[in-house]
Order: sequence, then C-alpha cells, then structure tokens
Amino acid sequence: MKYAYEDLGDDQFEHLIVLICQRLLGMGVQGFAKGVDGGRDAKFIGVAQLIPSTAAPWNGTVIIQAKHTNGYNRSCSESDFFSAKSEETVIGKEVPRVKKLRDGKQLDHYMLFTNRSLTGNAESEIRTHLATKCGLAEHSVMLCGIESLELWLKSFPDIAAIARLDPLDSPLVMSPDELAEVVEALARHMDGAATTAIDMPPSPRTSYETKNAINNMSAAYAKTMRRLYLKDTAQVKTFLAAPENADLLRMYESTVEEFQLKIIAKRKDYQSFDEVMNYLFDLLFARDPILRRNRKLTRVMLFYMYWNCDIGESEDATAN
Repeated sequence: MKYAYEDLGDDQFEHLIVLICQRLLGMGVQGFAKGVDGGRDAKFIGVAQLIPSTAAPWNGTVIIQAKHTNGYNRSCSESDFFSAKSEETVIGKEVPRVKKLRDGKQLDHYMLFTNRSLTGNAESEIRTHLATKCGLAEHSVMLCGIESLELWLKSFPDIAAIARLDPLDSPLVMSPDELAEVVEALARHMDGAATTAIDMPPSPRTSYETKNAINNMSAAYAKTMRRLYLKDTAQVKTFLAAPENADLLRMYESTVEEFQLKIIAKRKDYQSFDEVMNYLFDLLFARDPILRRNRKLTRVMLFYMYWNCDIGESEDATAN
C-alpha cells in the first residue's frame, strides 16, 4: 500500500521515521521533542540490527534526520534539496550541523529520510558530498527516499497502524488542482481588465469586521488583505457568475467545500485566522506550479473566499 506522505505533518512524519528506525537499528532509537534539534530528529547508540546488514552492522552513535515536504512528486534531484554549489538547500543546511556533531564525537553514522523520490545517481552524489564535507566514510551515510519508505512499510506492515497513517490525523492539507484551473482561467480573463473596488460585504452575509472578530483575524491583517485584494473581488464575482464559466464555478464550489470542511476540522491547531491564511498561501504555492506563477491572483481568490463568507466562520454559523 502507498501512502500520501505529503499529507502528513512534520511531527507525524518524524514519528513514522522513528518507528521504522526502531526496526532497522533497534528499540533504543530515541526521538527528540519538537524544537531546535541541532541536526538530529532521533539517535541510536549501540550495534544496529539490520543496517547496513546483519553481517556488518553499524556500531556507535547513529544520528537520524527526517526531511518532510508537503509538495507533490518532489525529488532529491531538485535544486532546493541539493546543489553542490549552494549552502541554501536542504542538504546544504544540514552539512554544518552534521559536521559539528561529527567534530564533537557525537556522531559515527548518519541517516537522512525524506518523502522525496531518490534516484541512484542522486543518492551516490549526495552521499559522497555529505561524507566528504562532514568527515565520514561513505558507508556511514545512508539516504532514504520514498522508495525505501514503501519497501520498509511492506516489510513492517504494522508500523502504518502504529504511526496512524490516517487522513483524519493529517494536517490542514488541501488539493490545489481545481483551484489552479480556476486561477489560470481567471488570469486570462483579468489580463489588462479594469478593476473596481466594492467595499461592502455580500448581503446578507456577516460584516467584514464581525467576521474578523468571530474568526480571530487581527485588525492589521484584515485591513491589509482588504487594501491589497478587495479591488479585484468584483471581477472574480462577475467571472464566476458568467454562464460560460459554469464548469469553473463548480470547481470553485468544490474547492471551497473542501477548504471549509478541513479548516473546521483543523482550526484548533491555529491561534489566529492570519495563520490559517498564511499556511494556505504557503501550501498552495508549494504544491502547484500554476498557483506559484499566479501568486497575487491566488491570494485574491483566497481573500474572495473569506470575504464572500465561503470559508471561515460567519455570524449564522455561530448563532446555534
């Protein structure tokens, strides 16, 4: 069985890796609490059970790092993950942390897990880079991509249940596909068109100020959102109401239904609706290239959803 690793939270992914490592190394694998980890999510001290083999197991201190992404179909070959010429990558930022542990005699072997795909060429190049930069033997570095995760979950099928790989336990994660189609079509429609601001909420919906108070959106954030994006809401409304855009309207309605239900389920995880909106912006940009190319219009669409009372709580919803 394959799992939607991109839909896991960082903590849930780290927990999964600890459970796998307990089988590969031993039950002495120790996970760390969330915080500044100094280059380690888990640690094992002793003789490994299965890594790299039962005939020649690792012996000493093994440091384990989990690098999770919410992006779809991401690869270790992408430049944000590894580039020998850059220190501003996932691997580049790990090198000084691993080297510090190695220099302090707190690390003998290093394992890095990610839910990205990992080709043989990329594995060899990254492993050599880490070993050279950190003063480790290449056989003391192990990189584990999504292919290895799936093999190990087949070998240890009970881990999935223990790790609670269940959509109900996932973070606030949405599919961007239908929204991307709406945004792409809207971008063509709005190209060069004039805009007119309408500074009134859709009647008879909750007023903007009341809605902000109900959803715990800060006054400064709400004011900035309205200043930046309100002028475009009239065009969005007209575009979605046009008969020729009926299919796009259905996609929009499907999107807001998914967003609203998941926001309701996960709202307790966020202190303010400012955080909810920023999380959604970051998630959508990370998961879809069309939305990344149309950042402002994507923000306009999310503001329209909120302004139009399609997402977030409204006065009617709190009346009961």
